[in-house]
Amino acid sequence: MPALSLLYDRIRTEEKVLINSAEKKGVLLKPIDAKELHLTITDFSKERDLFGDVALERCVSHFRGLHLTAALESKGITVVNSYPVSSICGNKMLTSIVLAKNGIPTPKTIVAFTKDEAMRAAEELGFPCVIKPVFGSWGRLIAPLKDRETAQAILEHREEMGNPLYQIYYIQEMIKRPPRDIRTVVVGEEIAASIYRYSAPEDWRTNIARGGRAEVCKLRDEDAEIILRAAKAVGGGVLGVDAMEREEGIVIHEVNSTVEFKGAMSVSEVDIPGRIIEYALNLVKR
Repeated sequence: MPALSLLYDRIRTEEKVLINSAEKKGVLLKPIDAKELHLTITDFSKERDLFGDVALERCVSHFRGLHLTAALESKGITVVNSYPVSSICGNKMLTSIVLAKNGIPTPKTIVAFTKDEAMRAAEELGFPCVIKPVFGSWGRLIAPLKDRETAQAILEHREEMGNPLYQIYYIQEMIKRPPRDIRTVVVGEEIAASIYRYSAPEDWRTNIARGGRAEVCKLRDEDAEIILRAAKAVGGGVLGVDAMEREEGIVIHEVNSTVEFKGAMSVSEVDIPGRIIEYALNLVKR
């Protein structure tokens, strides 16, 4: 019987349902708290058996999960998602580059490395536009730059924060869209579920974690094709592909490598955790 492990640093709804799904299928899934691990990275045979045939990396901390993935892959352990995929998806700039290079519709994006150049970038894109941190989730530190005065205040604040990552100014055009976006859970080469995420009252962001609500989305064939191309472009696996609607068609603005699917699960009849467990088992069989 194949053995799987689930790597976590916080047990959320998604981790609970993955554990329950594996148990119902009679699959051995060992939960492992990453906070309680230390790994010998200079001995490639040591600790390998602890993680089973495939490890599902589900850490909330991107950098913890990324480095843990690299350590396990060095020992020959298959991790979902792989280090290259997690590295690309965890960095918004790298994601934008990969999407653009593969001809996938994505918002026009400019990156700058000083406050003054960031202002010039915002003026080039035109107000309103959006500034985002290159790392981060749940819509944290994303801000609309509504005009030059607002941009100046936000950029000065970023400059004073002292974190060098916040001096990478990642600025995107503001897409004219409905008050919602589309979150699609992709498992392997298939779409498991797709939902609309509506903004919470008095918030322009659509994150379910910020109080947004979910509704089933029936994708058009052309939109499904773009979403699957985006998942393939970043390397594939178990992903959350986020898209926005515009008159010319959807644009992909983010791909998540540790996808939260509680919102999709709440409105969809699809067994998302079951699909993920089956995907991991199929990797063992290859």
